[in-house]
Amino acid sequence: MKSAKILVTLLATTLLLSTALGQALKIPEVPRDKVICFALYTVHNNTMKMTAQLYPLKDGEDRSVRLQVRKGWRWKQIAKSQVIEDGWTAHFRVESWDSTKDIKYRLAHGKNAYYTGTILKDPVDKDTIVVAAFTGNSIYPGHGGDIPKTDIVANIKKLKPDLLFFSGDQVYDHHKHYAYWLKFGRDFGEIIRNIPTVTIPDDHDVGQANLWGAGGKKSNTRAGHDGGYAAPVEYVKMVERAQTSHLPDPYDPTPIQRGIGVYYTSLTLGRVSFAIIEDRKFKSGPQGLVPRQGPRPDHITNPNYDPKSIDVPGAKLLGERQLKFIREWAADWRGSDMKCVLSQTIFCGGAHLHGSRNNRLHADLDSNGWPQTGRNKALREFRKAFAFMLAGDQHLGTIVHHGVDEWGDCGYSFCVPSIANLYLRWWAPLEQGKNREEGMPEYLGEFLDGFGNKITMLAVANPGEMENHDKLTTRSAGFGVVKFNKKTREITVECWPRNIDIADPAARQYPHWPRTIKQQDNYGRKAVAYLPTIKVDGMTDPVVQVIDEADGEIVYTIRIKGTSFRPKVFKTGTYTVKVSEQETGKIKTLKNVQSMTSDKKRTVEVSF
Repeated sequence: MKSAKILVTLLATTLLLSTALGQALKIPEVPRDKVICFALYTVHNNTMKMTAQLYPLKDGEDRSVRLQVRKGWRWKQIAKSQVIEDGWTAHFRVESWDSTKDIKYRLAHGKNAYYTGTILKDPVDKDTIVVAAFTGNSIYPGHGGDIPKTDIVANIKKLKPDLLFFSGDQVYDHHKHYAYWLKFGRDFGEIIRNIPTVTIPDDHDVGQANLWGAGGKKSNTRAGHDGGYAAPVEYVKMVERAQTSHLPDPYDPTPIQRGIGVYYTSLTLGRVSFAIIEDRKFKSGPQGLVPRQGPRPDHITNPNYDPKSIDVPGAKLLGERQLKFIREWAADWRGSDMKCVLSQTIFCGGAHLHGSRNNRLHADLDSNGWPQTGRNKALREFRKAFAFMLAGDQHLGTIVHHGVDEWGDCGYSFCVPSIANLYLRWWAPLEQGKNREEGMPEYLGEFLDGFGNKITMLAVANPGEMENHDKLTTRSAGFGVVKFNKKTREITVECWPRNIDIADPAARQYPHWPRTIKQQDNYGRKAVAYLPTIKVDGMTDPVVQVIDEADGEIVYTIRIKGTSFRPKVFKTGTYTVKVSEQETGKIKTLKNVQSMTSDKKRTVEVSF
């Protein structure tokens, strides 16, 4: 019953803190020239989308916001949007956006309220695209949640990333998203006004301890384990409207149950393509679906349970709609050289100890390690794009190399640490990791997680011995940085503590960071055979797609570096190889290509 007691204590503490802070954190009365709090934007495929977040407007004040851009010495209005009073947002969508240059913008309300920033040009000419990533913006005192975020903002200004990614739990109060969303804007507005930003809501944002969206059905508990959304539908819509309306248009905008919207989509920036997924929205709730193996429906504490017993038919993870999206995204390389999946949480069980050092869980069904069949389907689709995975939620920084049939046969994930860490977790296996790299501690290496999933743990930022103190670094708080080097096709992962200066040569990341990963290692499956080397004339960096003629399935698609590529395959047989420039439609198709053993060499020339 330890897990249940810890949960009750945590929820009670959270409720008390939330009540106290709710009374303390009032929506400020701002001067009328400051009613625009902040704005979020993205640009994709020459369409710019922006959400303006306002403080409450008074009776009689204008209910519209104007978007202006700088033309010489003047401001030119290019769009106007009506304010949605439920959440006080205004939304803009501007097509035919010129992505080749920085454009200064200004949001205007009334006669003298202005908010200015810069919409950056698409950094296609940069060799390295830098993403700064965050999660878990807890606001509670006693563990650093009340410490100002000025250190993060200062570091991001020095880093000058090309994209900001907030993976969830931007708001921790379960009933006052609007008030705390405004605080989020006050904390981070100085960086998001000038940098494209992806924000996706997680469980706390929509007012729940955990979230299994179950296609939008109604949940009867804020704990969430019966599946669905517990908050009123309009509250959920307000949250998603505020946090996701500025994202590129959804792949398939069809609402789920009760009219709740969707936002899963793709964003291409600097020739890196990001799939933004909703790994909670369609996921099944565990209560009543799987045998209960602990004090909570989502916590398994029985070390002798059979992991296969909870991988039940009908349990969903991404759902067919999103799998279809990922499948098409993986095959579409227009305007992109590398790919990355952005999600709320990682696709494995990434921690053993929850809340305290004496609360060991065998498996946590809130992670994307469950359901295993859904997890494996997702990973198999991701690897067809050689996609890296970036997420948050777990409160614990990790690098994992995922496997389905064998260790490491899929891609790598980076779970970033929390901005401020309320609920501590630890990676603390009872056995030594197998096949560890030289010099690695025993808690790293190859493991089966609590669901029986094959994972290779490569880095962990466990909380320190002083975790009950206020110092953020002892609670493993911080943020992540991912650098996509298009020239070398490498991905460098960094994990930074709070309250350090990243420009200081003496500053150190968490142990075992940074780490550099090769793009093609994100499909780490070992080759059974090879196809002839493809040598291309008249085209550089073409897209190569391999199709298994036995079943018509795409094995993988990748934009190669240079003009030569030897495709690996995973069974002997006959394949179709497509070599193309997807942007222009130029394509050459090679059919009936026979696989061969690694020791045989053969070259096929393709001329354009």
